[in-house]
Amino acid sequence: MLLIDHKTLWAEALADIELNVSKANFGTWFKNTNITRQELGIVYLSVPNAFVKEWLVNKYHKFIIKSLRDLHPEIRGVEYLISKIEDPAKEKREVVFEKPAYTEQLAMQELYINKEDNLNPRYLFESFIVGPFNELAHAAAHAVARKLGSLYNPLYIYGGTGLGKTHLTQAIGNYLKHLGGKKVYYVTSERFMIDYVNSVQNNRANLFKEKYRKYDVLIMDDVQFLSEKEKTQEELFHLFNNFYENNKQIIFSSDKPPKHISGIEERLRSRLEGGMIVDVNKPDYESRLAILQAKVRLGNVPVSDEILGYIANVIQDNIRELEGALNSIVCQSYLKKREPTLVEVKQLIKNNIKPKKMISIKDVAIIVAEFYNIEEQTLYEKTRKKEVVKPRQVIMYLLREDLHTSYPYIGQKLGGRDHTTVIHAYEKIKNELKTNNLLSREIDQIRALLY
Repeated sequence: MLLIDHKTLWAEALADIELNVSKANFGTWFKNTNITRQELGIVYLSVPNAFVKEWLVNKYHKFIIKSLRDLHPEIRGVEYLISKIEDPAKEKREVVFEKPAYTEQLAMQELYINKEDNLNPRYLFESFIVGPFNELAHAAAHAVARKLGSLYNPLYIYGGTGLGKTHLTQAIGNYLKHLGGKKVYYVTSERFMIDYVNSVQNNRANLFKEKYRKYDVLIMDDVQFLSEKEKTQEELFHLFNNFYENNKQIIFSSDKPPKHISGIEERLRSRLEGGMIVDVNKPDYESRLAILQAKVRLGNVPVSDEILGYIANVIQDNIRELEGALNSIVCQSYLKKREPTLVEVKQLIKNNIKPKKMISIKDVAIIVAEFYNIEEQTLYEKTRKKEVVKPRQVIMYLLREDLHTSYPYIGQKLGGRDHTTVIHAYEKIKNELKTNNLLSREIDQIRALLY
């Protein structure tokens, strides 16, 4: 690679990057950054601290690598190194480099993702916080990693958005990669479908089969999106049989259990239900706090226990939102060069965390009908069929418990029923939740879909 003057190269790259980000963000995140060396096509970028490093890696890496490669195509990647500045007022600095953590070999591929297996190396068992809400799924994942193809096959993990399903399933893949000897592949159901359609259109169906059948472990995310995709389901069915017969492991994730995915052929549904099915629920307060504390330790950033406790208390449904709130607070600490007060944190969360959307009775009916795989219209009819009564009672419970809708109004909107019927339904579900763990998990999943 032709060596370019570090200062000139970075100045030219910054001129391009500045066009793609706001003035405030450019001044915040690219200040005190510089290229320290270039070796074998890799540019080593010095940044002032771990927080700036994480932010550049996650938010601006594509801009950085694209700008550098537009200037010099022989640049293959960027590594981010933290510099320790003893005296910011001095022009001469002593730089102590950490071990390089991030390298991108191709400019436009997703950060961290290994192009051969699609696994993100950050998703490890060691970095997965275990609590009552996910301990069964974690135990099952560990067991599968140790006894591939023979213990739980398939392993099916379901739960709401942002609760760690992808982290857990990919942790299995990364564990196996570390051990060596097994070929692992992670794919979303959407990517699988696109691969299949493209193979058919290009008369390369056999190559598609060869591509997927060469692996020892297949991890498929968001399998619910195969609903109504009959040809893709058929291909997955045959692939599943091939894996199963050869003691190869299949791992699925979804936002709901197989029996509640509409538009799935029964023979494929039977395969999905044939192994271990485990769910990931919303984390309790202690687990949310533990997640935040782990994140703080990992980033070595000062955030008080009072603020962590407040975040854990107000953000309850989604781990991604939990971490996003923490990142916003750490960002404010960096900008203001001090930790925000609790009053500032409350305002920050109020302004930046997306509020729960307004839910109508119609919304609840649609989601519940889809979840229980029944026609929405049947919920309003005068029928006592068991497969309809339970979902209707669940709707009544959610409307009263979550939305505080009046009993008469609920009855009126659900087929003109008397308010005493609604009261009975609400009390029945409320009491059953005290002992019926399956019903509790179902309602958690419905809430995740609603909110």
